Amino acid sequence: MDNKFTAKDILEKDFKTAMRGYNQDEVDHFLDEVIQDYEAFSKRIEQLQNETQRLRTELENSPRKQATPAPGTTNFDILRRLSHLENHVFGNKLDNN
Repeated sequence: MDNKFTAKDILEKDFKTAMRGYNQDEVDHFLDEVIQDYEAFSKRIEQLQNETQRLRTELENSPRKQATPAPGTTNFDILRRLSHLENHVFGNKLDNN
């Protein structure tokens, strides 16, 4: 993501004065606050990008965990569930073969 302005661009922006223009001190004060927020947002974005990269690397390097049955599940329970699933998916086709 590219930003349109940098904190330096905001700081160095020069506005033309007019006879009935804005109070220059108020504008300068407001722009100073905008610059501080802008810099804080930029730092936070950089932190989040670094954290995202770290987590992606960690995920890529971590061993894949195999799905494990719930505690207390026996082989009989697993076979019974598998049988119910086969009947549901294939219906009577299994009995006819």
